[in-house]
Amino acid sequence: MVSLKRIYTIVGLSVLVLILGVVGFTSWYTVDESEQAIILTFGKADEGITEPGLHFKMPWPIQDVEKLPKTTFSLQFGYDQKNGEITDVPKDTKMITGDENIVLADMVVQWQITDPSKFLFNSEDPEQILYNSTSASLRSIIGSSKIDDALTSGKAEIEAEVRDLLADLLVKYDIGISVTAVKLQDVELPNDEVRKAFTNVTDARETMNTKINEANKYRNQKMNEAKGEKDALISRAEGDKAARIEISRGDVATFNALYNEYVKNPEITRKRLVLETLDQVLPHTEIYIMKDDGNTMKYLPIRPPGSQAQVPPVETEGSGNQ
Repeated sequence: MVSLKRIYTIVGLSVLVLILGVVGFTSWYTVDESEQAIILTFGKADEGITEPGLHFKMPWPIQDVEKLPKTTFSLQFGYDQKNGEITDVPKDTKMITGDENIVLADMVVQWQITDPSKFLFNSEDPEQILYNSTSASLRSIIGSSKIDDALTSGKAEIEAEVRDLLADLLVKYDIGISVTAVKLQDVELPNDEVRKAFTNVTDARETMNTKINEANKYRNQKMNEAKGEKDALISRAEGDKAARIEISRGDVATFNALYNEYVKNPEITRKRLVLETLDQVLPHTEIYIMKDDGNTMKYLPIRPPGSQAQVPPVETEGSGNQ
């Protein structure tokens, strides 16, 4: 028969082994590269993010560890995608623009856990708070935007404004979440007839923009051509100006040289100028040198070089004295 002392000894050893096992297995933990951990002391968070690797702590139940992923999560607003199938949630996507038109808008929000303690303990359902904040932010921005901006060229600006407003709301709610990206998936009109009418308006606007761009291109081309012609005219005018200045300087020098010769021999210079002027005014005219002594007129024709040979002087009898 087993004694009571032996039973107590076996139970005590079993409890000791169990305690040592719990201490041994709960006094250390590892954190992966893609994880972040928070230490809980009697259920209260007292340490922040832990670096990857092997770490030690007080055994359970004194301290416990909670691990959360560092990965980026995607919040799908306005639709749900499971197993490759997309299910729309029209009650969330239907909203009114600033010019009182109804549109259906959905988006994807990329977010991360930046403070595990706040994520775990500051709210009961932080992801639901994120979803509601996304809905409020998107409706606020769409409600202050025009339908043209929401459907065409204003999507990037709307995304940026939604991201800023959502980030401000998350800071106010303090749930340990930060937004990394916001992307509008689809912004559509509620029915086919409205969608077709708006498509026609959009096509007309695109045609108008195309014509405007073509007109601007033609205008720029003509302006460049006119500028080139202007520069060419200015360049030719400057060239003509310089040439005329040089010609004028040459004429002045020629005149001064003639004047100096005229001062030395006035009569010879005068006859020379007369002959040169006649040669310039009548370049192909024959010149006759005549002499009339009262009875016989003598003249000598002087022809330009290359013309017929000169004839000997001709004498013509006069009519005599009366």
